[in-house]
Amino acid sequence: MQLVYAESFDRIDEAIAREKALKKWNRVWKLRLISETNPQWADLFETING
Repeated sequence: MQLVYAESFDRIDEAIAREKALKKWNRVWKLRLISETNPQWADLFETING
């Protein structure tokens, strides 16, 4: 399993609202979001948790 998409937020309520919005997206939209922000589908875990 890889972490291929992540966002950061200053406030928890913003993060929760974004999570809820993304859960309503269909699979194609989610795949497009990942492809646009991380075209190589690189594992971002080490980048974030360094």
